[in-house]
Amino acid sequence: MPTVSVGRDRLFEALGRTYTQEEFEELCFSFGIELDDVTTEKAIIRKEKHLDEEADEDEEVIYKIEVPANRYDLLCIEGLAQSLRIFNKQDKIPSYTLAKISSDSMIKMHVKPETSLIRPYVVCAVLRGITFDEARYNSFIDLQDKLHQNICRRRTLVAIGTHDLDTLKAPFTYEALPPSSIDFVPLKQVKSFKANELMEFYKSDLKLKKFLHIIEDSPVYPVIYDSNRTVLSLPPIINGAHSAITLKTKNVFIECTATDLTKAKIVLNTIVTAFSAYCEKKFEIEPVQVTDTDGKSFTYPDLSVYNLKVPLSYINGAIGVNLEAEEVTSLLNRMQLHAEKSVLDNKECSINVSVPPTRSDVLHPCDVMEDVAIAYGFNKIPEGKIPSLQPLPLNELSDLIRREIAMNGFTEVLTFILCSWRENFTMLNREDDKSTAVVIGNPRSADFEVVRTSLMPGILKTVGHNKDHPKPIKIFEVGDVAVLDETKDVGAANRRQLAALYCGNTSGFELIHGLVDRIMEVIGASFVPLNGGDGYLIEPSDEPEYLPGRQASIIYYGKRIGTFGIVHPEVLGLSFHLDVGVLNNFDIPDPCSFVELMIESLLEEKH
Repeated sequence: MPTVSVGRDRLFEALGRTYTQEEFEELCFSFGIELDDVTTEKAIIRKEKHLDEEADEDEEVIYKIEVPANRYDLLCIEGLAQSLRIFNKQDKIPSYTLAKISSDSMIKMHVKPETSLIRPYVVCAVLRGITFDEARYNSFIDLQDKLHQNICRRRTLVAIGTHDLDTLKAPFTYEALPPSSIDFVPLKQVKSFKANELMEFYKSDLKLKKFLHIIEDSPVYPVIYDSNRTVLSLPPIINGAHSAITLKTKNVFIECTATDLTKAKIVLNTIVTAFSAYCEKKFEIEPVQVTDTDGKSFTYPDLSVYNLKVPLSYINGAIGVNLEAEEVTSLLNRMQLHAEKSVLDNKECSINVSVPPTRSDVLHPCDVMEDVAIAYGFNKIPEGKIPSLQPLPLNELSDLIRREIAMNGFTEVLTFILCSWRENFTMLNREDDKSTAVVIGNPRSADFEVVRTSLMPGILKTVGHNKDHPKPIKIFEVGDVAVLDETKDVGAANRRQLAALYCGNTSGFELIHGLVDRIMEVIGASFVPLNGGDGYLIEPSDEPEYLPGRQASIIYYGKRIGTFGIVHPEVLGLSFHLDVGVLNNFDIPDPCSFVELMIESLLEEKH
């Protein structure tokens, strides 16, 4: 989850009171966030530079607070403090409004058709009469950086530009031009660059070089001009120096260019709602008219509320409580959601919820229910099994099999779902037919190259790392494997498998065979079908990971659902006597027997 660093004293000042650390941790938990760390700015610098200097008593305390990834309104101290004040019933939910100005007086932004080739959307707004100090200015810049890393996906979806409106002349145009025809002085520079020269210049910049790939290979670059052909920005790379905001800036022009219009609107709303509190007319935002390539005009920001009707029975049923409508509306109001009770014609009671522009995370009745649960308090929800939650048949069968195998003296293990290509194929004497395994693109480690197609590598690695454990070793795993499947939307499918292994002074083949019989007995299948009932067969198999003549296939209703046998040491090309040998690939000095079968096949409808 994102972490927001805020000065403790400034936060407490905004909250209107001080807290002990324990009290603040309790407040955070009640609101659904978490105080992750308490540090100082100098301590952070000392840690980064590996310095051993002692801390000063006057160092400002920094609270690092984890917030939900979709709560963009909590990414700055302004939004965080406001939300906590409303939660504590210190403030009411603010009402955000657009300045009442005529269409003729409204600032205009015209979008040129060429932008569709690179970055087709732009949304804008003005914060008029804003007052900055150093802390507010830093928070304003920091919020943009956090949004760029979060919802903007490192500027690939949305890029934010903020400008001193008093240095510019409207109307503005959003264009896409060849790099060589764009010439301006970028932010924090004194020299003018052409756009293609900037690409080379910023390749050595640690911060900006990671964004160059977004437009570098495009024949046209996006650019925003004012009516004097002054460059505002070259999104998503850099703003122009001419319109840079300062502590003296009073009117801020905000533009967000994007490949995703919905996310651009969310980003714009997040910025203007958080910092309109510092405007001369509090919570009032001046709109901008954007004319797209088709000549259609739209006014931004869109501060309209989103209305939801949520049945009270759904909220109570999903949480597992029995709350009155009045209590639910009160809890929702504490979470910045306008809520009212609604009853029509003596029908079921519902809650009408109006979602403000700050709460873009609320999309569905389940989001409303979650906010009720948070405000009510998770610790106050009585323990119990919610009737609406029913386990999947596959999970029920998996749990049944787990219990049964555990009662047979086996210990459950949990291994990585990723493994190396060698472990999945070569070390098991298997060949890769290129049509089974899901391969990881650009793996960071040779240990995690493919998604396992069998539980066998993980089980054998576990034994290999515990070979000094007293014998016999009896372990099992119930888990998913993945195989390529062209019939699926994602091109692959998960399969629930069971694997069990016996390792001791002897192979223990008969114990694994007995375990197979017991599993079949538990699910009601008899050996060899009788009178058309459920049944299974054991047939000879020829799998390279097992010893010839010491292995078998499990046939269930005519379908092969698994195999078992004595693990073959020839994955290393070693000679092997039946009860003595070394499984050298996995460094196991004792013989092992193994079974693996598909649990899902036991649930399939029989014909």
